[in-house]
Amino acid sequence: MSRRNILDQTMLNYYIYRLLGLLVPLIPSSLGYPLATRLGDFLYSLEKGRRANITDNVTHILGGSPKEAGDIEAIVRGVFRSMARNYYDLFRVPALSLTEIARLVKIEGWEHVESALSRGKGLIIVTAHFGGADIVAQVLARREIPVVAPAEHLKPEVLFQYVSSLRTSKGLRLIPIDGPLLELYRSLRRNEVVGLAADRDITESGILVDFFGAPARLPDGYAQLSLRTGAPIIAAFSRRLPDNTFVAHFEPPLELRATGDRNRDVKTGVEKVVAIMERYIGEHPEQWAMSVPVWQMADSL
Repeated sequence: MSRRNILDQTMLNYYIYRLLGLLVPLIPSSLGYPLATRLGDFLYSLEKGRRANITDNVTHILGGSPKEAGDIEAIVRGVFRSMARNYYDLFRVPALSLTEIARLVKIEGWEHVESALSRGKGLIIVTAHFGGADIVAQVLARREIPVVAPAEHLKPEVLFQYVSSLRTSKGLRLIPIDGPLLELYRSLRRNEVVGLAADRDITESGILVDFFGAPARLPDGYAQLSLRTGAPIIAAFSRRLPDNTFVAHFEPPLELRATGDRNRDVKTGVEKVVAIMERYIGEHPEQWAMSVPVWQMADSL
């Protein structure tokens, strides 16, 4: 594909997002979620490449057991449905009040967040592309806790700025993941929250760890940041319920110890988070909205 065609495609994506941003908030959830489910089924049939990526991921989660192989197709279809529902949520975030968001999200383990912040070193919340992050993330804003998170730098720039405006409409802050990350350190010094993803190594600077029994390259920035600043880590995962409300689980804080062997300390921290992530994803693999082939990236090294 030529450079001009790529630019035309990325601008088309931007205009599609802007159109959806106008239309989706007008669709009530009683209609919006069924439409999103149908869209997920359509994309499952249409996008063969993405379907192959998700199939590879789901196969790794299930361990490749022949007994479970029949479940793969249903789970992959479920992932497409989850992604479509997540997009529906993304476009309607600005139209939802914080009170409405609070009614949609049940929080478990909030005492762990309060305990971690009471230490005055800030807090690193680690999560995954799982459940309903775009709505659930807003509960921190409702509790007036400043949050900053690096985000994938979508192209073109106007698309990144627009998607960021949707996600930050309630007070969250996003910075491009490929830019200076000094603000993460500043935020922790102000006893604020830094949000980081544990399941996709966008910058290709992570480490190889076992993930569902096979090597995968996963990000390690949260472990590096914790060891350098002393900020505790909390793994947090949301789960979408059948009625399209959510449960947000905040795990007890993880303390990373500096032993003098930085590489080993970082890997130990990542392994602790991965073990928690495996539990949530393993219980509901259809809610892991990951469409890039996580393990194939490690295989190609």
